[in-house]
Amino acid sequence: MPTPTLSDLRRYAVARSLFAPVSLPRALERLGFVQADPIRSPARAQDLTLRHRVKGYRAGDLERAYPRLAVEEDFFVNYGFVTRELHQRMHPRTAHHEWSAERWAQAQAVQQFVQARGEAHPREVDAHFAHGHTTNGFGGQSKASTQLLDAMHYRGLLRVSRREKGIRLYAAQTPLAAPDDVPSALDALVDVLVDKYAPLPYPGLRQLVAMLKHAVPQWQNPLRAALQRALQRLPQAPVEGVSWYWPAGEDPCSRRWSVPERARLLAPFDPVVWDRDRFERLWGWAYRFEAYTPPAQRVRGYYAMPLLWRDQVVGWGNVSNTDGRLCADMGYVNGQPPQEATFRVALAAELEAMAEFLGVPLG
Repeated sequence: MPTPTLSDLRRYAVARSLFAPVSLPRALERLGFVQADPIRSPARAQDLTLRHRVKGYRAGDLERAYPRLAVEEDFFVNYGFVTRELHQRMHPRTAHHEWSAERWAQAQAVQQFVQARGEAHPREVDAHFAHGHTTNGFGGQSKASTQLLDAMHYRGLLRVSRREKGIRLYAAQTPLAAPDDVPSALDALVDVLVDKYAPLPYPGLRQLVAMLKHAVPQWQNPLRAALQRALQRLPQAPVEGVSWYWPAGEDPCSRRWSVPERARLLAPFDPVVWDRDRFERLWGWAYRFEAYTPPAQRVRGYYAMPLLWRDQVVGWGNVSNTDGRLCADMGYVNGQPPQEATFRVALAAELEAMAEFLGVPLG
């Protein structure tokens, strides 16, 4: 296998992640994990990620179809939607913080309540148990029942059955057995990460494996050994001063990785752009998510989405649904858009596709 160049890695990264659109179940199976985010600008991150990979996808399709899909809301390296197979690999999960006997008694009572009802809304749990309020992680006040339900869901005592107006409804969870071979189970989790985010430079691979401590806190100590096994078994090559890794059986230099003449606006958490270090290595400029940056300090905008043209990220776009019409404010790394007529046609087609995805006319 020839040693790939940075150009090969760019083409490989784009082509393998932005595969030809398939059905929603098939796309979820291929991705393994889709990161979720509540910000809707102009749509939630999970919808913006799936629209490039699912035929005829419309904003909100994942939430509407969720009860019929073999997926679970759960925490992997971030919170999102995981395949049922991946969900089962992470449980039974032992949380970082141990519960007191009183807390366990509360959880068992809630679990029995939910199981008896079949499905429960958080307000029903709160009304029945009157757990009161508690301080949340942001220093504000939250209903104690909501925090308990979140913690029970994380531990695998409950599952999210569906959402109602964005609120999670819970159902009882079938207990899962711990794996007999923890190293093999961890290797399988690492493979999901590599398959989703490849090609990965060494810093990105190390970061993602470390982030598995949130997915499987019960196996935090063996994570270092899992990283070492990955470094030994995964194909790799040094490119411009750093080792890059990818799944076994793939060749980043292969002609199969072809990139179409398309422009695409990518979500800030899309697999192509999620790893900011990898992004800068591949495209030579730093992209930052600025939704939580004070407005006066923003460089590109509240929810600037990287703009991919062929296999180059040439700029970004802030897209909004304003007065029922799609509006787009574009910016470019070099100060101006690519001059090819084909780019203008491709960008127009992408904005039309975005408007159709949102169900609004193009402004």
